[in-house]
Amino acid sequence: MKKIDIKTLGREDAFDLIGTQWMLVTAGTSEQFNMMTASWGGIGWLWNKPVAFIFIRPERYTHEFIEANERLTLSFYPEDCRKALQLCGTKSGRDIDKVAETGLNPVELESGAITFKEARLTLDCRKLFKTDMKAENFIDKDILARWYNDQPGGGLHSIYVVEIEQAYEHRLR
Repeated sequence: MKKIDIKTLGREDAFDLIGTQWMLVTAGTSEQFNMMTASWGGIGWLWNKPVAFIFIRPERYTHEFIEANERLTLSFYPEDCRKALQLCGTKSGRDIDKVAETGLNPVELESGAITFKEARLTLDCRKLFKTDMKAENFIDKDILARWYNDQPGGGLHSIYVVEIEQAYEHRLR
């Protein structure tokens, strides 16, 4: 794993990276952490910092780890890890050992944040801001109906803005 200049992230297609390839959101310490697959979020520039923003439902086990820790990682994987990402997005770490089930190998970064050896790219992030979505704030009520009222699986998301402090490119296996 080698550190890369955060500015090189501009070469990545964020729409494809997050929306199609998915990302693994991981929070916690080497002693206890959890990860979940996410496909909603973005990467950009805010408050004169490189940032990412992610959406996590409060019911998700990973939400507890994000709340309890200052740092988290966003990691991206080659296609041959798709089954592992699928499992991390459909099973809870409350019920199974995701590391054992997926075969992913945890790696602790210098900051103490956790990523995985199999990732091709990891963003090491520090929380800057959090807010919770509220139904009354939806201007387009069709979105509320489509993604929340008519869908099982939990409440409105918490939105986190995180500073991307380091980026790592992983060596191919």
